[in-house]
Amino acid sequence: MRLLRYGPKGAEKPGLLDSQGRVRDLSREIPDIDGAALAPESLARLAAMDPASLPLVEGSPRIGAPVANVPNLVCIGLNYADHARETNSPIPEVPIVFMKHTGSIIGPNDQVKIPRGSAKTDWEVELGIVIGSTASCVEEAHALDCVAGYCIVNDVSERDHQRNGGGGQWIKGKSHPTFAPVGPWLVTKDEVSDPQNLSLWLEVDGQRRQDGSTRTMIFGVKQLVADVSRYMTLLPGDIISTGTPPGVGMGHKPEPIFLKPGSVMRVGIEGLGEQRQQVIAFD
Repeated sequence: MRLLRYGPKGAEKPGLLDSQGRVRDLSREIPDIDGAALAPESLARLAAMDPASLPLVEGSPRIGAPVANVPNLVCIGLNYADHARETNSPIPEVPIVFMKHTGSIIGPNDQVKIPRGSAKTDWEVELGIVIGSTASCVEEAHALDCVAGYCIVNDVSERDHQRNGGGGQWIKGKSHPTFAPVGPWLVTKDEVSDPQNLSLWLEVDGQRRQDGSTRTMIFGVKQLVADVSRYMTLLPGDIISTGTPPGVGMGHKPEPIFLKPGSVMRVGIEGLGEQRQQVIAFD
């Protein structure tokens, strides 16, 4: 299934995408796409439904982030060796884990705002893992049992706040409002045969900047779920953003390049859809 949320910001309704790419309303079936809706028994009930029996949503509504009330947005740093090299960072021996404030989450096509005074706002296409069952100290062999599905995350980052002004605390450069476009869909895990074989890409103003594959992750989906669950309890509705391939603005040679008002990002992952964000200055 491809689950989504549509409608005005703060008043999104649950829906799914049918085989013809049309939005079907799920409001009569579930209140929202949240942790409760992502439980295995709930997903099985939705999967058994005939999409044609659901009301068709007319027009082209705004698409919101596909998961409501995300408890935790957990991020993995430097999870592609070639990205670590382009940022002059050592290859991590264990996953680098940090948090991104959930207040940064927006819809996949909403505008991204550059923080006041920022000159180093950057992009990062990432595979998001959506948790469907509570996970605490799970073994790697059973890690996927806790996964509901996958989505796109654009881990927008302010590099100066991340590395310098924030005192090396990455969360400060990662958590500005609008810095986590998510979606357009949550694709349930049964439709992703191999999460370690997905192409992912990002364009800025029509120029391809990132072009990679989850094959080159240092730590794969199973390893990440198992590792993170050793240190915190993962909750239904949590999202793990799994790191980015090379091609970020900070790593551009001979000089870094960064986002500016008017820039347009297009972001995609094989089978998970596409995002588009226009960049604007902070109000």
